[in-house]
Amino acid sequence: MQNATLHQLKVFEAVARHNSFTRAAEELFLTQPTVSMQVKQLSKTVGMPLFEQVGKRLYLTDAGRELFATCQDVFDRLSKFEIAIANIKGLKQGKLRLAVITTAKYVIPRILGAFCQRYPGIDISLTVTNHQYVLDGLASNENDLYIVSQPPEDMDVEIHPFMENPLVVLAPRNHPLVGQKQIPLERIAEEPFIMREPGSGTRKAVQKLFDAHGLPLKVRLDLGSNEAIKQAIAGGMGISVLSKHTLALEGLTNQLTILDVEEFPIERYWYVVYPSGKQLSVIAKEFFQYLLSEGKAVAEATALQKLL
Repeated sequence: MQNATLHQLKVFEAVARHNSFTRAAEELFLTQPTVSMQVKQLSKTVGMPLFEQVGKRLYLTDAGRELFATCQDVFDRLSKFEIAIANIKGLKQGKLRLAVITTAKYVIPRILGAFCQRYPGIDISLTVTNHQYVLDGLASNENDLYIVSQPPEDMDVEIHPFMENPLVVLAPRNHPLVGQKQIPLERIAEEPFIMREPGSGTRKAVQKLFDAHGLPLKVRLDLGSNEAIKQAIAGGMGISVLSKHTLALEGLTNQLTILDVEEFPIERYWYVVYPSGKQLSVIAKEFFQYLLSEGKAVAEATALQKLL
């Protein structure tokens, strides 16, 4: 193991944690061939195979399980070391690791910008992904803090709301329902919807509302990004439900509008969460307090204009 590098161990640990070369490559911003090569070289250094492929599934070998446990111990110790050093240095240097749901990318970067102006010496690692991937990271304690719109009910975590996140019905400006007041939910249910993928927090909230009224949600198209959904709405493919904050810095303002629909907006919040008992670094604690005390005001200082 003398020739094994820390980078190789990080790559191996990500593959083992995800049971997937592809997911590990996405997390580490590497190509899949690079990940495969790093694991192959590490396996050669160990002198034994670390994974075995059975059908389409990936499994750790006995050697792989031993190395995975060792990696977790090593990285946990390194994380504690980083916290100790950050505490010694105060807020002059250090790194803040955040994982946020997709819709939060319209707000969190603005809050981070103001925070970094106050503490210019810190580095930020910001992961933007869907609801389920954020929860996966929370379960494996990959980051310092997590921003979600639907806190997990089956995890032992600290949960703190910090900002409203209303969900609204968006339509193209030439839609026949534009201008109508208090459109019945039954009427909206007749429209084709363009929605985020199953598993997203927004999709779950809308499905829950429709189910509560015994109405079908007619999804014409699933898309993995809010930008693609807004383009599809502008193109006349259907209507959608998105966070009102997705219209921040919107380039399609003259093509999209918010419909006045019964039961909308769906009142939701953004929450900052982290595992109960987790020892936050000085930087993470400071950003946590900043988020609760000033985050909303900072975001609203650049609030989007109401669509008419």
